[in-house]
Amino acid sequence: MPVLALVSAVLVITLEQFVQWKYGVAGIIGLLLLTIGIKAKSPGVSSAGAVLLALLVARPAL
Repeated sequence: MPVLALVSAVLVITLEQFVQWKYGVAGIIGLLLLTIGIKAKSPGVSSAGAVLLALLVARPAL
């Protein structure tokens, strides 16, 4: 069980660092809103985070 927690923590930190590197502070805020919204079961907050991340990902195509 501790190995699973360690692997999970490493994956989360890696994902956060990748988002920070690729999309900057706005990407971290979007990921944070999405995570908080899912954990709090708040569709408004999670939707705001998802929309922010989608806009950041689609920005080069626009």
